[in-house]
Amino acid sequence: MFENFIKKYKNKKATRIDSLIGQNTEIEGEIRFSGGVHIDGKVKGKVIGADDGSSLLSQSEHGEIEGEVSSPYIVINGVVNGDVHASRHIELLSNAKIKGNVYYNLVELSIGAEVNGKLVHTVIEPEKEVGMDFNYNEVGD
Repeated sequence: MFENFIKKYKNKKATRIDSLIGQNTEIEGEIRFSGGVHIDGKVKGKVIGADDGSSLLSQSEHGEIEGEVSSPYIVINGVVNGDVHASRHIELLSNAKIKGNVYYNLVELSIGAEVNGKLVHTVIEPEKEVGMDFNYNEVGD
């Protein structure tokens, strides 16, 4: 299963998982990360990925998060009790159960995924989408 997940996101910037929260692990408190994190256990608190355009949060069917979630790329296949903010892309797999609002730019829903809250579309700012600032006052010859 985990290998299929990596293959699917091979073309994205965050293709490796830097941190793993195991199935028998329970964490209380806020988690901040950059790169990739995979959650099989239980987290009570916010889970926040760096807004660098490449951070990836994945959660298995065994994972449970009680708190707000925020990351550019998110894949959920477990339970989340709190709002979810995906600035780039979110995928809700068949075992996903979210009790809260989902803020997304691009969304994929599998058959069986549940959202008990609002789906709110947000747009990436052009500077963040390209990853650089432009000075529109400069005109080349």
